[in-house]
Parts: sequence; structure tokens; C-alpha cells
Amino acid sequence: MDGKDVYALCNGNVAYQIHFIEAIRRGWLSPFRYFGVYDDTDYSSIRWLGTHYDDEQLTAAQLKQTLADKIYDAWTEHRQTRTIGFCSSIRQADFLAGYFQDRGVSAVSLHSGTAGITREEAITRLAGGDLEVIFTVDLFNEGVDIPSVDTLLFVRPTESLTVFTQQVGRGLRLSEQKSHCTIIDLIGNYRNADVKLRLFASEGEVEGKAKAAVIPSVPLGCELHLETAVINLLDELSRKKLPHRERLQRSFLDLKNELGRIPTYLELHLYGRSNSWEYRNEFGSYVGFLGWAECLTKEEEEVYYRNEAWIRDAEKTVMTKSYKMIVLLYMLERGPEHWAESVTSREAAPFFHGYLMEKEYRRRIDFSDKDSKRLWEYNEAVVSQLIERMPMSKWGSAKGSMTRFEDGVFSLKIEPAPEHLSILYRWTKEICLYRLHHHFERKEQKQGPLQ
Repeated sequence: MDGKDVYALCNGNVAYQIHFIEAIRRGWLSPFRYFGVYDDTDYSSIRWLGTHYDDEQLTAAQLKQTLADKIYDAWTEHRQTRTIGFCSSIRQADFLAGYFQDRGVSAVSLHSGTAGITREEAITRLAGGDLEVIFTVDLFNEGVDIPSVDTLLFVRPTESLTVFTQQVGRGLRLSEQKSHCTIIDLIGNYRNADVKLRLFASEGEVEGKAKAAVIPSVPLGCELHLETAVINLLDELSRKKLPHRERLQRSFLDLKNELGRIPTYLELHLYGRSNSWEYRNEFGSYVGFLGWAECLTKEEEEVYYRNEAWIRDAEKTVMTKSYKMIVLLYMLERGPEHWAESVTSREAAPFFHGYLMEKEYRRRIDFSDKDSKRLWEYNEAVVSQLIERMPMSKWGSAKGSMTRFEDGVFSLKIEPAPEHLSILYRWTKEICLYRLHHHFERKEQKQGPLQ
């Protein structure tokens, strides 16, 4: 991830998304053969600095002859013709390139400090078959397309699943020069080792299971081979899983560091390693988690303390349809200064109707039963009656609700200080957009991506 807000390019909507396993099934990406090779390096003895291992200690462990022997043996056993090797550091890349060269392999170390060959020259030589291996640190994470690459060699701990996904993608481009991509991956007792294989699981395969425990079933044409020592290690790591809160915090911090900022609630759902609903279940709300993780300013802590009941209600109010959040989104559309003011069903009706009719999937999922179909042609009076009967009345009368519906007026039971309105607006909008996306995503799950 390069820090650019790709999501914003689509006006806050996911234009199209597909799991790469499904793309392989459809023939859009190359099949793979994955080999999990046991790495006996004791990573628990290397200092962890919150987001990565200590560079000096990690490099010292990686520049050992015995580890280089294992890497070379695994490569010679499983390799094909064109390899990219992903390393942790420039020193490791230089070391392994020299080690392979000493054994007659045409290999180079390619990084920001490389002299004597440019990245373009190395890519051309690799694609042409004159070069067998490129060892690199981070030059091929994203944005580089070499379809003929048929072997990926991972000789570094997986500290970020997002980066690992990008690197795997470098070998899955279709090419007439290959039938599949070979992935050779050293697996040791480093952090994330017990969850990285879920990358190869189909969407939905890990639902209801401890994600760390999943050894996925791969699609037709793909293979997954794990050494016995790797299987035993994964079992051990699964049993030693982190406490729930620490695991959620680690997932959050990984994404925060990749984005360079605190992720929105929807970004946490789309890109986070843990299920987004776990934050709500564990902390009452995503904002509640941010408070626990000490990611709120003093002012934000005060806003949360004074409005926690509203945040929790917005997070947890029951939704069989999207109607509650559409009304709330209309209120938010009035801007940070006026969003919390009361509203009538007639005021919300045009936006409510337009939102549901704008996208085919919204209309099909939440506006296509016998009664609502009659409302496809806009009728303000009838749409207003629907809004009063369902989201406004039902939400306002729910036990513990922080909303009320009286005399045809829907309002929130909050009185934030004027200087706190913008903070509460931002949090409420994040919850609203997340819940709308998650609602339609869940309903659409078995029917393909949202269009």
C-alpha cells in the first residue's frame, strides 16, 4: 500500500473486489504450488519493536551458512526458471546473491543501493532467461509486472500480510511461459506465521473458525505442501495464540502502520486481519477500542465519555434492513454543525428513496418485497409513511435506544457541546458507512460482488 486513498477514488464505494483465489478459479491468475519449508531460526530471541524485528539482530540470524544452505537446497528442489527472492534487508539480499553466485547460479541483489545494473536491466534479463534469481528487499512489492516470473522465494518473516499478498501477486500473472507459480516460503516461529496461510483460503473458508488454525483447501490446479515440522510448528503457535485483545490490537497496529494513520472503521473491515465485528463485541464499539488502545486525544476521550451510549447504540442497533442507517446517513449529509438536529420523515424521504434506488443491489436486497416494489416510482407521502413505520418508530421505541420518535419528529437523545459536534459527527459517519457496507455485503455474500 502506497498511502494513497484508493477507496476515495470510488467516492467511498468498493467498485469491484474479488479474492485472488476466486480469480485463479476463473482463470484470471496463474495457479500456484506452495511449499512451506521449515526455518529453525529462533525468532523469539530476536527483539520485537512493535511493528518489526530489530534489524541488526534479525540480520545476524539470517546471515548464517546453515540457513543459506537450507534456502539453496529448497530452491534447487522446487524452483522453475525465473525467481524473485524477497529478503528482509540489503545485507541479506547481497549475502544470498553472493551465495548463489558461488554455486554457479546467475543471481543479483537488486535494491536502492545496487550498482552495476539498473532495475530495468535486471527485469529484462530475468524475463529473457539470462538471469535466474533477483534477490530484493522491497522493489517488487507492487506496481511491477513481470508475467514470466514463475518462482517466488520468501526468506524473510512475514511482518505484514498486506505486503505478503502484494509479493505473492508478483508471481501470479498469466504467461504462456509458465503453467503455474512455485512459492517457496520459509516458515519459522516468527509473528504472523500462524495466520499467513489464511491468505490462500477462499472467502468464507475461515468463517466460524480460529483463523490461525486454518490450513486451507486450495482450488483445482493448485497445490499446498507443508513439511511435517511446519505443520507441528503451526499447531504449537495456534495453541499459544495471543489473548484476544492483544491480537485485535496487533491487527489494528499493522494496518495503522501501513496506512500511516488510524484506519477508518470501514478500512478496518476491508483491510484488517481480524474480523471488524470482534472490536465491537470486545469493546462495545470501534471508538471504544481506540480509547482502550490509547489512540484518542484528551478531547476525544471526553467526547467519547459523554456520548458512549450513543456510539454503542449506533453500533449495535438491530438491522434487518438498511433503513435505520439510511435515515442516519441523511442526517449526516447535513454536515458537522447540523447533523444531530431532529428530522421528519418527509425531509428524509427523497434521500431515502434515492439511496435505495441508486444501486441495483440496494434495490434488490432491501427494496424489492411486495410493498416496497410499489414505491420504486417515488411517492413522497407513501415513502414517508414507510420511514415513520420502520426505522423511525422501531428505533425510537427499542429498549435502551438513544433515539426518540414523537409527534412525527425523529431525534437523537444527545446534547453534545458545539465544540464536540465535529468529532461525534466523524465517528457517527464512520459507523454509519461501515454498517451500510457490512449489511449489503453480508446479504450479497452468496451472490457475487456488489455492482
